[in-house]
Amino acid sequence: MPSMKQRSAVLSLITVICAFYLWELIDSGIIGTFALYGIDILKTTNEWYRLVTVALIHDNSSALPIHLAFNMMALYSLGAPVEKFIGRAKFLTIFFVSLIGASLSSAFFLGYNGYSIGASGAVFGLFGAWIIIGRKIGAEVKSTYVIIGLNFVLGFTIGGVDWHAHLGGLLAGGAVTKVLLSSSSRK
Repeated sequence: MPSMKQRSAVLSLITVICAFYLWELIDSGIIGTFALYGIDILKTTNEWYRLVTVALIHDNSSALPIHLAFNMMALYSLGAPVEKFIGRAKFLTIFFVSLIGASLSSAFFLGYNGYSIGASGAVFGLFGAWIIIGRKIGAEVKSTYVIIGLNFVLGFTIGGVDWHAHLGGLLAGGAVTKVLLSSSSRK
């Protein structure tokens, strides 16, 4: 019997996140259920699951799902080549370590009344991963630095962008990729 081809982790993540967006359109109360709050609130409520669920929800305040669309486009554009190069399990490790790093960075800087939503912190982790992978294989990564820089400039100028999450994800994604690549080269 021929083996079934395993679905890409990137497409699985996109499917789950888009399904949550549809749920969010029906019941916007899930934003309060899954959004990331500041570290003091997380400690008080013991709702550490929010470090992960933050990636499941996106801004739906406009008629167009721009927040979701940009994050999913970036997740696919960065995630597909990273997953192809490093494999499904290591890709998922990079994604979730980036997400946790982004969420912790965000939570430490969120005020008591602030909250954060979206998958962009994990996506920035994929930028970090691509830089490490690109340098290892001799690919041109200068354009990735430019895209990262432009994203930070936009984040500072348009407001409402959690640059702490982006920075935390970027650093966590680069670090975990470096560890994963160095451990696989020793085998």
